[in-house]
Amino acid sequence: MPRPTPAQLRALSRRDPALGRALRRFGPYPEMPAPPARRLSTFAYLARAVTFQQLAGAAARTIWGRVRTLTPGPGLRPEDVLALDDATLRGAGLSRNKVAALRSLAEHAVAGRLHGPTLARLPDDEVLARLTEVRGIGPWTAQMYLMFKLGRLDVLPSADLGVQEGLKRLHRLDERPAPREVEERTAHWAPLRSVGSWLCWRVVDSGDDPTDGW
Repeated sequence: MPRPTPAQLRALSRRDPALGRALRRFGPYPEMPAPPARRLSTFAYLARAVTFQQLAGAAARTIWGRVRTLTPGPGLRPEDVLALDDATLRGAGLSRNKVAALRSLAEHAVAGRLHGPTLARLPDDEVLARLTEVRGIGPWTAQMYLMFKLGRLDVLPSADLGVQEGLKRLHRLDERPAPREVEERTAHWAPLRSVGSWLCWRVVDSGDDPTDGW
């Protein structure tokens, strides 16, 4: 997977000094995809993402563990999911909407629309288009797939509250910027907008105030 080069990171820091300070504080940018994501198939990665939507971590992990035990073998295959009835999937803790989303995901996978090596060769916009055809997968989930499964370096989830809050702190704004303003304020991060997004999350997670001398 491509990694940002030191020269690219230095150029990014010059274009946005506030982001450069964050990079020095929280870097280096991690290897993407991380080993856990690398081990999952595209179908399993997206099925996990659907399961985790709108749930707290512990509850989501419990339900995901139950879903994984419903099918034979160590991996989760779309054919096996389609063979399960709704009652069985609901019994694992999935809502009706998530059962429908998981079935849609499995149908697209069986049809060959979500072949991992094929997606890895497509440009970002085509990957987004294919993933958002699936019920229950919106732009944010597709962007997370691009960043954390495919390791793409120029992804900006502008509607993400963490990115908005991180940018607010980095650029010392009075309010969180709306998605359009996020895109305008970060256009100069290209072609490393994934790095900028990751740093926004780190700023928020740390609880640090960038105005406190860093």
